[in-house]
Amino acid sequence: MTKGRATLVGILLLGAALRLWHLGFGLPSLNDPDEPLFVMKALDMLRGHTFDPGWFGHPATTLFYALAVIFAGVAASGIAAGWWTPAGFAAAVFADPGLLIVPGRLLMVACGLACIYLTWSIGKRAVGPRVGLIAAALLAVNPLHIELSQIIRTDMMATAFMLLSTRFAVLVFQHGRRRDIVLAGVATGLACATKWPAFIAFGNVECAILWLAMRDRRRLLDLPIAPVVAVVTLVAVSPFLLIDHAIVMRDLLGEARPYHLGSTGGGFAANLRYYLTDVLSGSFGPVCVALAAVGGAVSVYRHRTLAVAVLPVGIVFLASISAQSLIWERWAVPVLPFVALAAAVGIAQVAALLPRRLERSAIVAITAAFCALMLYWNAARTAERATDTRQIATAWLTAHVDPQRSVLIEHAAFDLIGRPGRLLFPMGQSGCVDIRAMMARKPSYAKVETARAGSAIVDVGNVPPDLLPSCRADYAVFTHYARYQAERERFPAQIAAYRRLARGGTIRAIVSPIEGKRGGPVVYVVRLRD
Repeated sequence: MTKGRATLVGILLLGAALRLWHLGFGLPSLNDPDEPLFVMKALDMLRGHTFDPGWFGHPATTLFYALAVIFAGVAASGIAAGWWTPAGFAAAVFADPGLLIVPGRLLMVACGLACIYLTWSIGKRAVGPRVGLIAAALLAVNPLHIELSQIIRTDMMATAFMLLSTRFAVLVFQHGRRRDIVLAGVATGLACATKWPAFIAFGNVECAILWLAMRDRRRLLDLPIAPVVAVVTLVAVSPFLLIDHAIVMRDLLGEARPYHLGSTGGGFAANLRYYLTDVLSGSFGPVCVALAAVGGAVSVYRHRTLAVAVLPVGIVFLASISAQSLIWERWAVPVLPFVALAAAVGIAQVAALLPRRLERSAIVAITAAFCALMLYWNAARTAERATDTRQIATAWLTAHVDPQRSVLIEHAAFDLIGRPGRLLFPMGQSGCVDIRAMMARKPSYAKVETARAGSAIVDVGNVPPDLLPSCRADYAVFTHYARYQAERERFPAQIAAYRRLARGGTIRAIVSPIEGKRGGPVVYVVRLRD
């Protein structure tokens, strides 16, 4: 094995270790609000013996299919081992969600490692082995990339497919083969079947073709190939996009919200500033992002493959998410590999200013310094995920409240399932429902979506006023109230719902996050009645 390959293996092993560290954070509770919904939809497909996801908001079709295959394997393995019967599988999952959550998160870890490998491959082919290794190292230790590699969502899988498309775009730029154009289109179609905005990935192969057309205008005839193949792949992977077109439109409109609690944007300039200063600089460091800008500028003159067939999609994707009404840190995940590649060029360029005998040592020292800083930040973010305010609040409740008391919760607090007292959960237009009764009826995503009635969040604030009495319990664990308080002018109705329900109650505990030590929202444990 060459030294470069050995270094890559070491980077991948480090990336795997970081992504497996505290992979079971939160369990048996689920702190990400969408993670249980992706799992529930995959389970619905298995229970209904159907390939139709019935939901296309992301559209997440590839994720649903992958999860369904994994969950089927888990179910079959447990049945073969005698751990549960076919009829008892669902009950086993509700008793221990980790049975499905951990395998699903391992899928995300695999996607994260694929991103690291593809980033190395793209950098190696577009610029050289040194840049490929630097970029892979930067991405391997990036705290945001690590975090989203541990959560069952579409972002990491879509990023992997986008990078795969970009890798083929590099081959098109260098060799001009139509086979690579077709493969870039296939990868783009898979990316789009995972997350709609990932369709932008076809831009790199189009830029490569345009570059080739500057020398041979006949290459312009190749421009439609990748987009057409991408659309064909998208429809082949998810034909229900056409069959269920009315549901597709419903789900797309449901995702296109003008505002969202804690994530409302401020216009293109403000959003771009947020992504550059808070997200990218907050995960790579401002100096590393500045070097990425240097690397991008240098590439225009010295590394045409990178400038033409790689970086355009990263830039366009950043602009596209900045143009949205909402801002989400996770939306920047597909941009991270492109920043890492540009930063790698910037690091190499800075080192090249030194005497040749110092150049290699300088590259190692600069890269190591950035990696050490990101490892420090990642340790803090991992500690926050592992020690969450929601689990601390429910632990306090378990230690200080009679287990026979009824409790209202606003997150997937499976750590309270063992309590004999009644557990309530707000379900929008259905009011607050008894969790055990709901699980006995085999809950499905369709039922949850109907109850939500288009609301982005299921919480007390979105329960209709006439149904608030259904939420009366002895105690309540409010996980969203503080967030509404921070935006009280925008959400007065939600604030009023909390105050109406808690009128006459007593705050028994407040659990707040501590930067670098404890994550999650501010949680209130309230005694609603004696």
